[in-house]
Parts: sequence; structure tokens; C-alpha cells
Amino acid sequence: MLTPELLHALHNLPLAAKQAAEGFLAGQHLSRRRGAGMEFSQYRPYQPGDDLRRLDWRLAARSDRYYIRESEVDTSLTVHLLLDASASMNHRDDNGLTKLDYGRLLLAALAYLAQHQGDAVSLSILHPQGLVHLPARADTRQLPRIYQTLQNTTGAGHFPAAAQLAPLLARRQRALTICVSDLYEEQTEISTLLMRLRAVAGDVLLLHLLAGNELTFSYRGAVTFEDLESGQRLQLNAEEQRAGYQQRLQEWLRTTAQTARRQGLDYYQLSTAEPLDGALREFLRRRQATSF
Repeated sequence: MLTPELLHALHNLPLAAKQAAEGFLAGQHLSRRRGAGMEFSQYRPYQPGDDLRRLDWRLAARSDRYYIRESEVDTSLTVHLLLDASASMNHRDDNGLTKLDYGRLLLAALAYLAQHQGDAVSLSILHPQGLVHLPARADTRQLPRIYQTLQNTTGAGHFPAAAQLAPLLARRQRALTICVSDLYEEQTEISTLLMRLRAVAGDVLLLHLLAGNELTFSYRGAVTFEDLESGQRLQLNAEEQRAGYQQRLQEWLRTTAQTARRQGLDYYQLSTAEPLDGALREFLRRRQATSF
């Protein structure tokens, strides 16, 4: 699997998305379930209430028994992709990637993968200057639209206000929503949005993205940290603060994961220092569970 920094170095989001996702396209492309589709699967005995149009009358005439023809139908989903584009996503890892860089790569790969599964895909950029939304489509022109929108996305300001996000909650269509965010919030604005999306649209996969140097606290000596959203600065000695920082971080991550799962969200933690394959695998796992 290519590393995220190598994918980013291609400076070609469509190519990077294809390179990241193509390993997952081997084998069966679409989930299948038994139903009333076009491809014959098997017979089963007739049960009261079954559609008589699916009854095999020729077999009934020969055997004096009634059987229903079952078929396989391709299943597809509507997949809603959400990207947190607040300023905290501009945090840069030691490998040179910002969290926003990684998020763009990941969502581009997920869009590529979802389209090749036959899914309709939408994209929403959660930006303080206004919601950018591409409605769900399954046509071949949707991927270029998504790539272009992701390429044009920059991180700035705070997470958007609830009033700006209202259009996301207006839809009632059942879907799989995938949100990429570092979950840095002033109060509960991100978790509140995801809970409401869970209520109106069904399954939500939360991909919690952190930088590798946030997780390992790889800094040395005297360091000045700046809050990318408020501009506040803090000077400290990395060696003196490392143990306490890592303890508090692990407590926050544990609490965040427990809270998300208690709220009915599927939670998965990501690092910008790791390949995209874990998140792509989690998407396929969640998609398969949703399709059946």
C-alpha cells in the first residue's frame, strides 16, 4: 500500500485516489443479496404471501410442488462524504501532510471505491464560510466533480454554525454517511451534527483523524504551539510535558470513542502517518453490513 505522503506527492488527486483504492477492487465489485432481480440464484418452497409471479409453474406442473425462483440483485447505497474544513485541519504532520491533505486523499479514494461499488456518492465540505455540497449521483461525471471540489478545499476558521449545516439535515433518504474530522470542537457542535445525521439518514461512520506527531508528541525542547482556530499561543518544554500530554490524550481518545459508539456512531481512529487501507477496509465492512 502506498504511503499517504507518496500519494500526495503525485499532485494528481484522481490518480492518487485510484492508486489507493484499486487494491480493494479485486474480486466481487458489488454486494449481492437474494431477491427479485434478473440473475437466477436458486429455488425455494412456496410460502403463503409470496409473489405468485415468481412461482415456477412449469416446475409445479412436473412435480406437483410449488417453488419460488430466487434471484440475485445488485445492492447499492447512497454514500454521503463529509469533510471537516475548519482551520485545525491545517495541522501538519512530520511527513509534511496536513490533516486536510490526508482527508482529501481519503475521501477521493472512498468516492472512487463507492462509485465502483455502484453507489451514488455525495460530498459536503463543512467550511465556516458556507456549506459546499454536491448532491448524490451515480453517473460517471460525479467523480471529477468530487475531485475538483476536494482540490479546491482549504481549511479556515471554526467549525460552521448549526444554521449553515441545516441543509444536511433536511434529507430523509437512508444512506451511509462518512465524516472525516479531527473532532476539535468548542462545545459539542460536531458530535451534535453527527447524532442528528444518524437520526435522519441512518448509519454514520466517523473517521477520527489525528496527525502522527499529535499521537506520539514527537516534539523536542522548547516549543511554541499555536491554536490554529483561535490564534492563542503556548510555550512549553516538550520533554517535561510529554508524559502528561500523552496520558490526557489517551483519556480523551478513549472517552471520545466510547461516547461516539454510545450515540450509535461507528468510530474509527486514523493517523496521517498511516496508509489509507484501514479506512477503506472499514468502509467496505460498514457498507456490507448496511447493504444486507
